[in-house]
Amino acid sequence: MPPKKAPAQEKKVLLGRPSNNLKIGIVGLPNVGKSSFFNVLSDTDLGKAANFPYATINPEEARIPVPDSRFEWLCDLYKPASRVPAFLTCIDIAGLTAGASTGAGLGNAFLSHVRAVDGIFQVVRAFDDAEVIHVEGDVNPLRDMEIIQTELRLKDIEWVEKHLDNLKRSGRALGNNSLADRAKKEEIATVEKVLKTLTVDSKDVRKGDWTNKEIEVVNSLSLLTAKPVTYLVNLSEKDYIRKKNKWLPKIKAWIDTNNPGDPLIPFSVALEERLSHLSEEQKAEAQKEGAQSGLGKITQAGYASLDLIRYFTCGPDEVRAWTIRRGTKAPQAAGVIHSDFENKFVCGEIMSYDDLKEHGSETAVKAAGKLRQQGKPYEMLDGDIAYWKAGG
Repeated sequence: MPPKKAPAQEKKVLLGRPSNNLKIGIVGLPNVGKSSFFNVLSDTDLGKAANFPYATINPEEARIPVPDSRFEWLCDLYKPASRVPAFLTCIDIAGLTAGASTGAGLGNAFLSHVRAVDGIFQVVRAFDDAEVIHVEGDVNPLRDMEIIQTELRLKDIEWVEKHLDNLKRSGRALGNNSLADRAKKEEIATVEKVLKTLTVDSKDVRKGDWTNKEIEVVNSLSLLTAKPVTYLVNLSEKDYIRKKNKWLPKIKAWIDTNNPGDPLIPFSVALEERLSHLSEEQKAEAQKEGAQSGLGKITQAGYASLDLIRYFTCGPDEVRAWTIRRGTKAPQAAGVIHSDFENKFVCGEIMSYDDLKEHGSETAVKAAGKLRQQGKPYEMLDGDIAYWKAGG
């Protein structure tokens, strides 16, 4: 008797909105360098020098080009008339203070802005400057991180308790017979588990262990602590260049204890501001002395934290990176270009970036048998190069 096939592993549902148009918010206490960071990020030369189309949507929201050596290589190969990189949408959110969850300061507005984004850049101040006052009196990044974590959790607890109360009230007459009643009971059990994660386990929701069914319920709640966090530690220029700061090991230890696995990126707003005023030659000179901009790395980390990947369309008219969420199937990926491509999807001709780079041209990739026709079930991979075929 042939051996039984192992059951196919269930595909993990992602936390967060199922969208390709995701946003990341810059969060932190007042006077930690958030707005200055946003200003240098939204005025970045990551794309301008390479002649990318670039747009600042309004003073609080900007589309930042995501640096990608693959995109550069494809542009060199195809020499297109137009080149459009992948973008990360960043939002500058007003400073949070202790007590925000109960409405202190701009608390309610702040938390509704955080709820509207999909990921968080948490700017943490680790520089001393007598001229830049700290809202809590002195510089202590661990206390600041604790304040933000506490405020976001408290707001989530309040939100979940209210939601659970409504569910239980409407669920008093539930039986066990109908599918709808059973689904409602499962939803109540999941929301109770979310509350336990936040209160008893003292964990952010994104650090909980969730099944696919539970993730669907968690996603419907739009919780603040379910959003991915990238910690950006703002150092003085001197500390950043010498790669030393008394707080860095303590911040790393705090993240490992409280939110293991979350990325930590040291950078210096003071340095980024100085670099932004230099010519290309002066920047190159400054980089030799160790004054390396961290903006590209930060943008890439934010993009990755949202589980975003990109595929490319290439030709003499345009080389373009299209942003999709990890796990997106071919028809939905084609639909990012135009809804007709999804609705009338026939197939995609796909080659990988690595194959094109190895063989040097589309013709050579085809000759090597590496150009594949993919149908509706195909799951897109980061770096795919696609040509879509759609019906009339």
